[in-house]
Amino acid sequence: MFPGGPVADPAGSHHERRIRSFRPRRGRVTPGQGEALRRLWPQWGLDIDGLSRIDLGELFATAAGPRPGLPVVLEIGFGMGEATAQMAAADPGTGILAADVHTPGQGNLLALAERNGLDNVRVANGDAIILLREMLAPASLSGLRVFFPDPWPKKRHHKRRLIQPEFIELAATRLRPGALLHCATDWEPYAEQMLEVLSASPAFDNSQADGGYTPRPDFRPLTKFEGQGLHKGHLVHDLIFRRNDT
Repeated sequence: MFPGGPVADPAGSHHERRIRSFRPRRGRVTPGQGEALRRLWPQWGLDIDGLSRIDLGELFATAAGPRPGLPVVLEIGFGMGEATAQMAAADPGTGILAADVHTPGQGNLLALAERNGLDNVRVANGDAIILLREMLAPASLSGLRVFFPDPWPKKRHHKRRLIQPEFIELAATRLRPGALLHCATDWEPYAEQMLEVLSASPAFDNSQADGGYTPRPDFRPLTKFEGQGLHKGHLVHDLIFRRNDT
């Protein structure tokens, strides 16, 4: 659909088929999003094929050259990218590697990055598990954000939720000591599961002394999606855990 742009299933048959925590979402792409994908994907996009390790300094290179010391945060699931762009603008000294499978959102975030002169955003297309496991080096990330992941509310689908012990164990290997793992959800049963799973991990410490949820920090923008949930009476829970030295 977009020559040189994101492909539908970048990992293909290279990796095992397993229960996935996301639904592939191509969606309707506007002309502006399509133009951004065609022009900017070769420069700022990454297909998660699982075939090689990423040099993050090279990935975030600018006209001035690679940035080997740049701290990089992985964001899994960014919707249309508005909050991602705001956080990138507020913290230009941190790279944001934003992973999603929603083609319109990928195009929208690329367009926002260009419009706002954000050279610290890169967009990854595909399965974030493969990205973490196969393509990122140990202790290479300065943070991980998972904001409003699919709650898979039906009990028989709970195994599809991203925040599971196995995922947290994998994430711990890619986060350097002191890195923050920040989750947010407006689905209370999922928030309870997140708190239970993260609290049980020996690799993470809760940033809250009382062991509970974190008040929404100012650096996480209020998104349209979150506003809609709040309007419906949903409670939004933030959880911020710090990677320890274990």
